[in-house]
Amino acid sequence: MTTHVWSPDEAAYVDAFVESTGDELVAFRRRIHAHPELSGREFAITEALKSRLEVAHLAPQVLPSGTGIICDVGPDANDATAPTVALRADLDALAMGDETATAYRSKVPGVAHACGHDVHTTVLLGAGLALAKLLARPGAPRGRVRLIFEPSEETVPGGAVEVIECGYLDGVGGVFGLHCDPKVDLGHVGVVEGPITSAADIVEISLTGPGGHTARPERTIDLIGIAGRVANEVPEMLASGMNGHGPIRMVFGALRAGDAPNVIPTSAKLYGTLRSRNSEDWELGPKLLEAAIAQVVDSTGASWSLSHRRGVPPVVNDPGATRLLVTAVENALGPDGVVETDQSWGGDSFAWFLQRAPGSYARLGVHDPASTGPRLDLHASTFEPDERSIAVGVRVMAATALAWLRSI
Repeated sequence: MTTHVWSPDEAAYVDAFVESTGDELVAFRRRIHAHPELSGREFAITEALKSRLEVAHLAPQVLPSGTGIICDVGPDANDATAPTVALRADLDALAMGDETATAYRSKVPGVAHACGHDVHTTVLLGAGLALAKLLARPGAPRGRVRLIFEPSEETVPGGAVEVIECGYLDGVGGVFGLHCDPKVDLGHVGVVEGPITSAADIVEISLTGPGGHTARPERTIDLIGIAGRVANEVPEMLASGMNGHGPIRMVFGALRAGDAPNVIPTSAKLYGTLRSRNSEDWELGPKLLEAAIAQVVDSTGASWSLSHRRGVPPVVNDPGATRLLVTAVENALGPDGVVETDQSWGGDSFAWFLQRAPGSYARLGVHDPASTGPRLDLHASTFEPDERSIAVGVRVMAATALAWLRSI
């Protein structure tokens, strides 16, 4: 039997809230969707959030970097001894084009909200506004809810590092978040105990050789051919497992070499991501990658170097916090609202928060079940979530915060 995390009166209040503010929240989402901002440049969305929260008589704090917002809600907002649960959303967009046909498609060339951060932000704003009223009602649990609007999530190591360094996870007893999932139907939330994402690092491999004429590759080092071997063979070696570790996923997103069709270049660079499913492989990943590159390149005569930038560890959901989240989802959406989900190869800076406080990260269904179109993946240029998911997310986040506060 599902444990009740909110009273019928509280549930009715949230229903009325999402009904009355639904149009405003959708308009807010469309506003930031049309004007996306890259990591570290989220100034307009930060100001928009700050203004809206101040209208609700809340006290948002802008992070020292100038982007990102922290805002505590509830009558105990200023009480450092009060139980504190954090809810998190991310603000930044991707460096890619928006090829949707909506009237509110991105107006910024080469920048788009194709990962759903505009939805995450709007959901958290709505949940925060609702919780500010709910926690002031008779019978509400003691404690405060900390809203974390994280900037620069799409970069590594992510804006979560700044949030933590500023002390905003100090004293937080639990932390929760939602991420859009176009593979999950509207009205459902994907939940799993343990790992839900993978570690992700940034890699740059540099190759050098003497160069030469394409008519006589045997007299020099065919750097393009070697780069192609690295691009094909190194990922295969890591995926098959090396020295008892892995699989590790190495995928290249860019290869740059040469300027002329008849000149073998003297340098080539490959750029990609290195992903692993657990912390042990994350730590060993660079050494395994070095061994794989050496096995492919050393016999060719080319020289190589590796630049490895540590990214984020896996997001590992706490079992107790995940069970609490399941209860909240069932309260918010009904017993069929929870669906199982798998660990993905994607990375997320929410992992840093879970190293400081127990919590859980879940996947918000944004696919219209009546749609006959394809279930596009995140980062697709035509990704367009069902906006009814905003109201679903507000209900889930509000119920989760109340569930946690009542569990203390």
